[in-house]
Amino acid sequence: MNVIALTILVSTCLAGIFICCFIGEFRRSRNSSPERDSLLPLDDEE
Repeated sequence: MNVIALTILVSTCLAGIFICCFIGEFRRSRNSSPERDSLLPLDDEE
């Protein structure tokens, strides 16, 4: 029975981490576009 509780706890933590990362990426990607992101390696900011 303890194994089931531990499995539920770990899976809930992983789901929470995924949701936080997804929301953070969604907020960050609103300010950019795929075209701009694909050209970033070619940008010289020196």
